Amino acid sequence: MMQKWDDQRKTMLILHFLFAILTMMQKERRINMELRVLRYFLAVAREENITKAAGLLHISQPSLSRQLIQMEGALGVKLFKRSKHRVILTDEGRLLRRRAQEIITLADKAENELAQGEDVVSGEISIGCGETKNMAYLSQKMVSFRQRYPEVTFEIHTAIADDVKEHIENGVLDLGLLMEPVEISRYNFIRMPLGEKWCVLMRKDSPLAEKEKITPADLVGVPLMLAKRKSVRNELENWFGKYYDSLDIAVTYDLSYSNRSIMVEDHVGVALVHEFENDHESLCLRPLFPEIENKSVLVWKKN
Repeated sequence: MMQKWDDQRKTMLILHFLFAILTMMQKERRINMELRVLRYFLAVAREENITKAAGLLHISQPSLSRQLIQMEGALGVKLFKRSKHRVILTDEGRLLRRRAQEIITLADKAENELAQGEDVVSGEISIGCGETKNMAYLSQKMVSFRQRYPEVTFEIHTAIADDVKEHIENGVLDLGLLMEPVEISRYNFIRMPLGEKWCVLMRKDSPLAEKEKITPADLVGVPLMLAKRKSVRNELENWFGKYYDSLDIAVTYDLSYSNRSIMVEDHVGVALVHEFENDHESLCLRPLFPEIENKSVLVWKKN
């Protein structure tokens, strides 16, 4: 019985945090919609008729129409295709429906858990993450969350995506902040806002430093340091194309900008990395061309 109660408290805590992230992301995108308005939108999307949805929501049809128009204005997109007797979702509307349903589901679950639990939200949330700029974004949410719930603590585990997913499956971690490309079909997820471009980290006295952008042909014959994770290597292999088999791969790595910077500085080779704040005076970054950009996702187990 005690184990079940502890599990319920942990579930409540994670739901609170995920819901807080989603609502803050909505506000930052200037959508700033109340849950009530999202429920209105979902009702119209479900019924495909504003008059019928208004009746189910117990509000007037003109008021509901006005709310939808204001929502479209705030987003800057059309959410519905309107005909005389029917409204259907546009592509943008379908995207919002999915996100709105996630928010409403999390909000309802959090409310139900709170009603069954205690007033004080406390406990530990374990998050696994790689090296990504979105950790700075997530840390801002952690600060905001602890301002509201000071009894909550976070445990951060740094690892590559494959290890983070394994720890989530084993119950060691609650959430994972993963850099794409990554297989996430077994998880619920929130897509993080910051994209991260691939670059080449090199010494400033390298001949490559004279170039504004680095092409696959530029790296043939140059000692390289590449990511070891298979999905990432596949992405880079596609970028190199016909030049991949001619590469001089000196080092493969998992994590640590610090170690890569030291090796580049010591002439081990140049490193393919995501863009980061380089504080080494002797090193510089040059973007890849054609450009590659990856996103990150915050994942948790389904159900």
